[in-house]
Amino acid sequence: MTNVAITAAKKILIVEDDQAIRTLIQRFLSSKQGYQVESVGDSKGAIASFKAFDPDLVILDINLPDGNGYQLCRDMQAATNVCVLMLTSSTDQAAKLKLLSGGADDYMTKPFDLEELAVRVEVVLRRVRDRTSLQEKPLLFGNLTIDPLRREVKLNNEFVRLTALEFNLLHFLASNPGRVWTRIQLIREVWGHEFVGDPRVVDVHIGQIRSHLEADTSQPTLIHTVRGVGYKFESTDIAISAASD
Repeated sequence: MTNVAITAAKKILIVEDDQAIRTLIQRFLSSKQGYQVESVGDSKGAIASFKAFDPDLVILDINLPDGNGYQLCRDMQAATNVCVLMLTSSTDQAAKLKLLSGGADDYMTKPFDLEELAVRVEVVLRRVRDRTSLQEKPLLFGNLTIDPLRREVKLNNEFVRLTALEFNLLHFLASNPGRVWTRIQLIREVWGHEFVGDPRVVDVHIGQIRSHLEADTSQPTLIHTVRGVGYKFESTDIAISAASD
């Protein structure tokens, strides 16, 4: 049995379209092995969870209803060099070798034993390599790039001048696309708990950011107002990350 104290901090994302298998793996790895585990059933959900959860290991089914497991593996590893354990129903040796040559650290053929899965997970996670946190990777949304390490924003390959606070606010919203945040939540996450003042200061900074990024501030395409609630960042262009120059 895996040592829970050692693995408690490790995060595992399960991408499997069969809900019964997905639930079984998640319960076993979380309750029996002590990992932090999230699970999804398709490629779209996988990309969103990957960005938000930033896992140490992805257990990835090769056949997904809306995407290709091979490509998803490559995209995720290009983003953070994350470890990937692939699941396949194929018994063909050539297909299995393709998984490894495509970047997977290991694979398992369905059906499989959960105890064996736990051992393989532990072995893969022992491999030491430079995994880059998604919090450090540039975010790319079409012609907009947000680089947290350089603290630079580019729109149409032109630098956008933002204050430090405006950058922090934009990066935070863009790191959580689609999620709605109230003013109080944004102040707590961006300004910090020590902030004392009018929560509507958020509106002022949102307005400033829009003035730099939007062609028409009355019809914003990136930072949207959710009436009666707050704000959300949403773009039709979705990517896991952008490569640094």
